[in-house]
Amino acid sequence: MRLIDLIEKKKSGQAHSEEELRFIAESAASGAVPDYQLSAWLMAVLWRRMEQNEIAELTRAMSESGETLNLRSLKRPKIDKHSTGGVGDGVSLVLAPLLAEAGLIIPMMSGRGLGHTGGTLDKLESIPGFRIRFSKSEIESQIKKIGVCLFGQNQNIAPADRKLYQLRDATATVDSLPLIVSSILSKKMAEDLDGLILDIKVGSGAIFRTAKEAEALAQALIQTSRRLKLKAVAVLTAMEEPLGRAVGNALEVKQAVEVLNGDFSARDFVECTLALGGWALKIARLSRSADEGRETLEKLLKNGRALKRMEEIIRHQGGEVRVLKNPSFLPRAKKMTLFKAATSGVIARMDARKTGEAAILLGAGRSRAEDAIDYGAGIIFFKKTGDAVKAGEAVANFYAANEKKIKEAEARFKEGFSISTGTVKGKPVIIKTLGLATK
Repeated sequence: MRLIDLIEKKKSGQAHSEEELRFIAESAASGAVPDYQLSAWLMAVLWRRMEQNEIAELTRAMSESGETLNLRSLKRPKIDKHSTGGVGDGVSLVLAPLLAEAGLIIPMMSGRGLGHTGGTLDKLESIPGFRIRFSKSEIESQIKKIGVCLFGQNQNIAPADRKLYQLRDATATVDSLPLIVSSILSKKMAEDLDGLILDIKVGSGAIFRTAKEAEALAQALIQTSRRLKLKAVAVLTAMEEPLGRAVGNALEVKQAVEVLNGDFSARDFVECTLALGGWALKIARLSRSADEGRETLEKLLKNGRALKRMEEIIRHQGGEVRVLKNPSFLPRAKKMTLFKAATSGVIARMDARKTGEAAILLGAGRSRAEDAIDYGAGIIFFKKTGDAVKAGEAVANFYAANEKKIKEAEARFKEGFSISTGTVKGKPVIIKTLGLATK
């Protein structure tokens, strides 16, 4: 079998067989074919697309291109969550210990931030000493001990995805729907899951600006999950403004600890977390409905049990557990400046993308994969869209290493910030839920 023949086949719009897709995945993982041929094939897929069965078989082949977790000895349901990425989206920091405490097995593979969106791994690494790189046996061992592990993709898990994603990023083929679906689900299939919660962000700070685009991805993920016999629920969530009241790695960890302590003042963040978690318990059959599931999880937050599970996670992964009681153990930026309202009125707009870009200028994110991160940099919000403000009142705190960064970030933030004298209605965080992939 030759890849050049498969490029020609896809270029002409024909569907690949299961054997051909497995050859492509194995060749990408092993390096048996040159990058320029894989790149040509990716571009052919972008233009000619794939049929549903092709996407499912490519996903399966990619997931089996390397090591896969073996958690079959564990009798409790194994669930993970995937987010398409947003600004202030530190939901995994709360959801993982919360679902583990509720009785689920949580093998949670996450990624780093790039561009205006943050990454769970960067947030976790803001906890001094916290380790996110593990071998397959180490991941399995920790999960068997405490029911949860938060880790990054290593070189041996879905290596075909690692190679193809690198090439997609370099060849302008990132936005191919079949390739997005196979990338997301191949990593999740390698975790030996029973179910998956998909958080599909919609809005200015998301990959997808419109609900129509986001729903197309959600439907494709659901359909492919069904073919792979994986239970899945896709929840479309709002990303027009930052989620919660913190943007930045250590700042989001601090907020997560507050939520785990029963502080629900970051209302939209808590709403998103409980909604996703409620569905996790529903598909795991630990609750009769998503609403019943969220009630169970809310109790675990209020009684402190989820916080204790987070302590176990941090301790097992080498982190500084004292951050749970004393935030001074988290990294702190050298400079802090209040951002104040110029006029009185109601906050009408706090654009998520501009906020994310401002966070990068502060040092909290990266524009390129090799960029260093200031873990203490970011923004804390005192007000959000729909809140009334008076002229001179503090809206947010900006944190960075120096005043220059703060001034640049404030200028970018202002591009997406406005105050109105009229009434501004808040929009719901949960836009739409697409049902179970299997019955």
